Amino acid sequence: MKTKLLFLSALLAVAACKTEKKETQVVLLPSDQEQIDLAATITEEELKEHLYTYASDDFEGRETGTAGQKKAVEYLVSQYSSLGIPMASGTVNYLQKVPVTYTTAPSGSLRINDQSYTIGTDFITFSAATGSYEAVFVGYGIDSPEYSNYGDIEVQGKLVIAMAGEPQNEDGTYILTGTTTYSKWSNASEALPKRIEVAKSKGASGLIFVDQANFERYARYFNYMKRNNSGQMRLAEDQPLFSAVFNPEKAREWLAQLDQSLTQPLEKTVSIAIEGGSELVDTENVVAIIEGIEKPEEYVIVSSHLDHIGIDAEGNINNGADDDGSGTVAMLEIAEALAEAKSQGKGPKRSVVFLHVTGEEKGLLGSEYYTDVAPLYPLENTVTNLNIDMIGRIDPERDGDRNYIYLIGSDKLSTELHQLSEEMNSKFTQLELDYTYNDENDPNRFYYRSDHYNFAKNNIPIIFYFNGTHEDYHARTDTPDKINYDLLTNRTRLVFHTLLEVANREERPKVDKQSE
Repeated sequence: MKTKLLFLSALLAVAACKTEKKETQVVLLPSDQEQIDLAATITEEELKEHLYTYASDDFEGRETGTAGQKKAVEYLVSQYSSLGIPMASGTVNYLQKVPVTYTTAPSGSLRINDQSYTIGTDFITFSAATGSYEAVFVGYGIDSPEYSNYGDIEVQGKLVIAMAGEPQNEDGTYILTGTTTYSKWSNASEALPKRIEVAKSKGASGLIFVDQANFERYARYFNYMKRNNSGQMRLAEDQPLFSAVFNPEKAREWLAQLDQSLTQPLEKTVSIAIEGGSELVDTENVVAIIEGIEKPEEYVIVSSHLDHIGIDAEGNINNGADDDGSGTVAMLEIAEALAEAKSQGKGPKRSVVFLHVTGEEKGLLGSEYYTDVAPLYPLENTVTNLNIDMIGRIDPERDGDRNYIYLIGSDKLSTELHQLSEEMNSKFTQLELDYTYNDENDPNRFYYRSDHYNFAKNNIPIIFYFNGTHEDYHARTDTPDKINYDLLTNRTRLVFHTLLEVANREERPKVDKQSE
């Protein structure tokens, strides 16, 4: 018996040593030459082979929820499976279902007292609703620690009406920021969603937002949908709030009666009779993971969107070779190179998540679902997002000056991430890093138009890799034969080297700037 006990104790000691060894395992980081050798596995030939399949007519333009998109998903799953890269936790066969609804342009009417208003010219809505509601004017419709229009006013079951903008001090600075720069409440991409979120949290039955910029923006979508008998996709909600954007010209008469600095009853009844059909869309993200060796509970996310715009009204297939076939195949090659690094015991320290998102062309839906609804891994442990969207072509503005890549957002949240990115390029790829579209005043607003933005708004440092638009953008002529495969290769290697550095450095990139 004593011998058996001694033997058992020895086994337990060995097991404890093995456990302790696993917990304190040290990664042997690849040398510069080993990094170059790993990056050399990312080749023009393999990128081309992937892309000629992924952007072929067989995939029918990969429109969200279509049979073509399902083929794209199957292709990605088969690639990760063949590489032996595991599916992410919380997925089924690499798939994260994304609940989406498709809504056609609604029809009906909206009345304020005895005045009737017309959808498309007076106001825009994509919501269906019926009933009569007491209206309450809530000024700018803002509710934040620094400033609130709501105060103690009761809006439960009522319809709130808010106007665009935000309050300023007498010296012209904005109250919310304390500077001459406005806050996210005036950001064109967030002004309406933030007000909807607040109105819903207060128990309101609906929101009318009076805003020229958003009226013009949504009118374009609405009229396109009417002309083409198409619809709008959005993340499915359990109880969506009715919302409409009003043309300020049509609202001028009743707004003029108000003290716009005060929240007050409007003394008007809003009657709504709007109908619109909606149906569920079956779509999903594809997510794989290479687990980190030293810091598996910290995550670097590489992303691209797997969808495109599908088949047009004339039956032409939009292959989307650059948008975003180029980013998709770049991810596959990066995943293969990183899997090879791990097989050699050369990292990564942190876990690397490969996130192929759906519905980017429909409003960044797949990435929004991942960040705002159902993160597979904690956002507070997500150290960086590297987003790749269109890296296979040359911007006509740079004709003859081709050895470049546009970087957007690298310095928005983290000085360290920006410096790290510059260092990796200087050491390994020597591309010109062009920050033209990183300018705060860039009218294209690309920073807000790809999937990285859903990470950035959650205070996660990002880099968006982009080659700029071209004559084949969102056209049936965006085909694999137009891709510059040598550039695609070098740009993909840049992302790989940057990824290795972020995944393997001792400290995560510090967030030393504030999210917009």
